[in-house]
Amino acid sequence: MKSSKSSDPWTVIIIALSVGLFVVALFIKGFTHELLLEAGVFLVSVKLILMAQKNTETENRLEERLANIQEMLAAKN
Repeated sequence: MKSSKSSDPWTVIIIALSVGLFVVALFIKGFTHELLLEAGVFLVSVKLILMAQKNTETENRLEERLANIQEMLAAKN
């Protein structure tokens, strides 16, 4: 199997920015009830990044399958 690139540069930047902002919010707001809101926003960001990565992997698999189908059809003709 092909080894795919784990993350594109923009994803790495978004992850670093999300973690950085979460840490800043942690130190500014302290350990209060607002920390749960900040944690929720951080987790939503992580979930969106993971979903985008999974969609990219699925798209690559579908493209590979379509290429195989095209090759089979071309060989048949």
